Amino acid sequence: MDYILVKHRFRNSVKDVQTLPGADIDSEHNLLVAKICTRLKKIIRFQKKRPQWDLEKLYAQRQRVQDSLDEKMGASGCDSGNVEVQWNNIKECVRYSQ
Repeated sequence: MDYILVKHRFRNSVKDVQTLPGADIDSEHNLLVAKICTRLKKIIRFQKKRPQWDLEKLYAQRQRVQDSLDEKMGASGCDSGNVEVQWNNIKECVRYSQ
C-alpha cells in the first residue's frame, strides 16, 4: 500500500485516487494518480497609495478663479445680442486668467 503525501492544508482538495499498473520491476510500489481541485488565492502585493486630494486648496483656487473671471467679465461689459461676440469674450477671459 502506498500513500499520497499531501500537506495538511490541501488534504480536502484530493477528490479521487487510482492506482495504475506499474512497470515490470521488482518493487512493491504502485503508481498512484490523484485528481485534485484547488483554488489558489490571489496574493495582493503592496500597492502604491494615491495621494489624497486637499479639497480645501481646490475650493480656494476655484473661488479665486471664479472671482477673477467675474471681474474680467464685468470689465468687458459687452452685452450685445451677438452670441459669437459674447463667446469670444468668455474665451479671452478664460485664456488670460490662467
